[in-house]
Amino acid sequence: MSKLHTRIYTWQEVNCKDGKLNPEKWIVIDNEVYDVTNWGRKHPGGSRVMTHYAGQDASEAFTAFHKNQKYARKFMKALHIGRVESTVTNRNQSVIKDVLNLRQTAEKMGLFTASKLFYVVHALQIILLIVSGYFLMYYFGVTMATYTLAIFILGTAQAQAAWLQHDFGHNSVFKNNKWNRLVHFLIMGTLKGASSKWWTHMHNQHHSKPNVIGKDPDVRLEALFVVGEKMPVDVAKNGKSKMPYNHQHKYFMIIGPPLLFPVYFQFMLFWYILTRKEWSDLFFTLSFYVLFGAVFGSLMSWWKVILLYEGMRVLESIWFTWVAQANHIPMEIDKDLQRPWLELQLKATCNIEKSVFNDWFTGHLNFQIEHHLFPCMPRHNLHRIAPLVKSVCRKHDIEYRVKTLSEGLTDILRSLHKSGQIWFDAYYHLRHDL
Repeated sequence: MSKLHTRIYTWQEVNCKDGKLNPEKWIVIDNEVYDVTNWGRKHPGGSRVMTHYAGQDASEAFTAFHKNQKYARKFMKALHIGRVESTVTNRNQSVIKDVLNLRQTAEKMGLFTASKLFYVVHALQIILLIVSGYFLMYYFGVTMATYTLAIFILGTAQAQAAWLQHDFGHNSVFKNNKWNRLVHFLIMGTLKGASSKWWTHMHNQHHSKPNVIGKDPDVRLEALFVVGEKMPVDVAKNGKSKMPYNHQHKYFMIIGPPLLFPVYFQFMLFWYILTRKEWSDLFFTLSFYVLFGAVFGSLMSWWKVILLYEGMRVLESIWFTWVAQANHIPMEIDKDLQRPWLELQLKATCNIEKSVFNDWFTGHLNFQIEHHLFPCMPRHNLHRIAPLVKSVCRKHDIEYRVKTLSEGLTDILRSLHKSGQIWFDAYYHLRHDL
């Protein structure tokens, strides 16, 4: 660390630099203080990840997100402004130490080293699905049967491509992050028609503060849904929304999974690209639509190509939403309590039982707990660290939840129903008091 800055700050001083009342943003990593006020836009992991830790200790998050910490620390020297007193902290040092030891054990076991064969086979699966969808209609003609079957084949390819890009987006495949980012650009843009930088911006926020109201973009749902036990009460007190949240478990089936990708994500990714002038992202993203239109436009009219695209995207959206939310929505959703990394992730995530089908269907995100603890770990190794994670959780009396796939999916509706009822009771109780 830099020897130029030896000033000692109190935790009270650090806590005030959270970017809220004060525009300055400081974070602490291993008791060293860094001023990240102007670093956000340059940060490869997205501009808001560090903001979510402004005024806080980000040591565990930094370790979790960076496989090559030595390389990352080179950029931190210019941001270093001093040290923080280490005597005043409310963090559970025993839990933190055990998680660090667990990570070191995983490194010794080689669990952060990816199997290139695994990813080659996975990529070949996706290519085979796309080619099959095309040649099905090429050889047998564009009939109702072949057209419908092609939607399911191409939708499956897109869902599996979503799991593939996920690992590259987390820098889990190559040791050199430049190669990870390049492949991520290609998969997200040319293969999926989405924005690599938009995904990084959104997804790393989710990992840094999962299920934290106001910080995790995946729980910013107030316009249509309320989740957890705190958000429904806050929305009821606010009184601005007229949504019938007590029926959200019903309309979720209609406006949730089917429309997330083809409507909301479709708009947001282009909004991100254009407002931030990410022209390289725009090029890769548009290349997908040009190729998709050219390839399938040779077989059918333009309106059928559009319907093929929308059908494929709706299927992918349904698939992704149910899988992603099964691990998170039924869990605790609260404001930022600055919990240690293990407790933060275990409160917000749960696992789905391991099986060959579950692994394939969820892209190994049935091991969501392990993935959140070690986001840079290749997904095919997550099951190997799971027994050790369970052991640490037992030691610290932290619940480690595992569900069947059907339980995980139905729990989404149960939790939405429960949250909707909490809103209903709070909203009409407040109105009665008035």
